[in-house]
Amino acid sequence: MIATLRRRIDGWFLSRRPPSDMLALTQRNVYIVPTRAGWMLALTLLVLLVASINYQLNLGYLLTFMLAGCVAVGMHVSHATLRGLSMHLMPPEPQYAGSAAMFRIVLHNARRGVRHGIGLAVRGSGQWAWCDVPAQGSETVEIAFKPERRGLHPVPPLTAETRFPLGTFRVWTVWRPASPLLVYPAPEAHPPALPPGEPLSGDASTSLARAASAGEYDGVRAYRRGDPLKLVVWKKAARAQAAGSDELVSRDTQQSQRHELWLDAQHAGLPDVEARLSRLCAWVLMADRLGVDYGLRVAGRQVPPSQGEAHRRRCLEVLATC
Repeated sequence: MIATLRRRIDGWFLSRRPPSDMLALTQRNVYIVPTRAGWMLALTLLVLLVASINYQLNLGYLLTFMLAGCVAVGMHVSHATLRGLSMHLMPPEPQYAGSAAMFRIVLHNARRGVRHGIGLAVRGSGQWAWCDVPAQGSETVEIAFKPERRGLHPVPPLTAETRFPLGTFRVWTVWRPASPLLVYPAPEAHPPALPPGEPLSGDASTSLARAASAGEYDGVRAYRRGDPLKLVVWKKAARAQAAGSDELVSRDTQQSQRHELWLDAQHAGLPDVEARLSRLCAWVLMADRLGVDYGLRVAGRQVPPSQGEAHRRRCLEVLATC
């Protein structure tokens, strides 16, 4: 009952915050309440004041009002630490399901003084990233969030908070960013080799046999002396060199002219939809590493064969949103 009421109140509160990738903190959207230490200090001041009245302690009066003045100044400083600050969310990069997504938030401080002890976190996560924002400068903060499902998700609500300088007051704000987060399927850890190429229309040739090594497409073969340099798959050569190998591979033009590689959901051979998408995701990454042309067929959608960074992103977007 209490949890349901709390969720309703929380939903009502968030619905009153319009989504935006930039937020300027003003008197209207910055909130302040005493912390536990603040309530204990207030109780201490009350006891000290009652004792001073009962025993006519002049020094008790002096101490009580000095502490109360410090609390009042601390409340003003704490609220002013957030008030006047501007926050800007950088466009989030697509991520794979199950891996941590990083949000980069830029804090802008137009004030001539440094703003100390500002923390940001996904609302309700408890995982805080703390920073100080320099005078008339900016500071970039990274917040981690782990999406569990593929698809296009809104960025979760964020919280900015400070308890500077005394820790007696909690000053915070709630922020609903507007940018969506695209989550790709999690690639299969140990996928099988790429499916064989399909003969082009009007070609009576048989389908290509699977490559001997796992993950190698038949349109790519080992480098032979005399192969033109334009046929060398330089992307794969660079990765091999980084791994300490001098292996070179070339495109097999005779095979590639008669066949084309299609990554089809029907070739995945798995009954579960999400498992098929994970295998297709792994195949897309594998074909991209090999530098071959490949197409994608899934859920009635089709991406024509091509290669490159833009084509890889297009295929992954289709897998994320199909």
